[in-house]
Amino acid sequence: MIQAKFYGSKGNLVGFRISGHSGYAERGSDVACAAVSSAVQLTANMLEGLGHSPEIKVDDNVIECRVSPDKDASRMIEVLREHFGAILEEFPKTIKITISEV
Repeated sequence: MIQAKFYGSKGNLVGFRISGHSGYAERGSDVACAAVSSAVQLTANMLEGLGHSPEIKVDDNVIECRVSPDKDASRMIEVLREHFGAILEEFPKTIKITISEV
C-alpha cells in the first residue's frame, strides 16, 4: 500500500511524504503506482516552476516535499491529496492517506 502523508500547519498543507507500492499489480505494470508517481512529479515540478522553492528529498521508493506556508502552494498540495482520493476510489486499498500537523 502507498503511504501518502500530508503535512498541515495552521490550516495550510505545507508538504507531503509518499512511500511504498500500491500492490495493485507487479512493479512496472502497476497503473495505480504510475498515477501516483506522475501526480507527485507534476506537483513538485509545479511548486518549483511557480517559485515556491520546495525542499525535495528523494530516496529509494520515497519522496518528501515541503514548502513554506503559502495559500497557493497549499492549494496545489490539496489538489494532489484530492487526486489521491480519486485514485483510491478507482483502485481501492492501494493508498493510505493521512494528514499530520507539523
